[in-house]
Amino acid sequence: MDLDSNGPPEMSGPLPQCHPPLGMNLRVWLRDILLSLLIATGVVVFLYQPVKVEGTSMLPQLVDEQRIFVNKFVYRLDSIERGDVVVFKLPENPGRSYIKRVVGLPGETVEVRRGKVYVDGLVINEEHVPPHYRDYTSHPSVTVPPDEYYVLGDHRNTSKDSRSWGTVARSQITGKAVFAYWPIERFGAVR
Repeated sequence: MDLDSNGPPEMSGPLPQCHPPLGMNLRVWLRDILLSLLIATGVVVFLYQPVKVEGTSMLPQLVDEQRIFVNKFVYRLDSIERGDVVVFKLPENPGRSYIKRVVGLPGETVEVRRGKVYVDGLVINEEHVPPHYRDYTSHPSVTVPPDEYYVLGDHRNTSKDSRSWGTVARSQITGKAVFAYWPIERFGAVR
């Protein structure tokens, strides 16, 4: 080291590296993990919930054991629409979730004639239900009460739905199925 009266002392060689104490690194690491867990918990509790599909009532769109995300917040901002795939609980079995497609909205009259769904007297287009999944039976017309929805499974000949237990109250609907993530070959938006 040279002493120069005109400036700071000069050092020769590489600068020494400073490492924070091990306890400091551990605290930062733990803080980041706890913050990540807190954010993930908030997302799962308030926005999106992973759900496993049980059964075949939504074939061909959703298969047994498929994993999907349900948006639990969307219906606070938007209204439920025909064609939405919704998750709900029934009062008779509140411990179990069901997943079906909305076909009838509040105030509409829904009727199933030889497997075709009519809403207010007009047949609705159901491209998502292949012919071999259709149920060719008839069911009497039902006028959907206020704040309730008529729901059907896409695999009509095996599904228990509004044809069996009636309409579903808005308060029972917990969210909208939005995204499939497992198995990987079924990865993508739920339609």
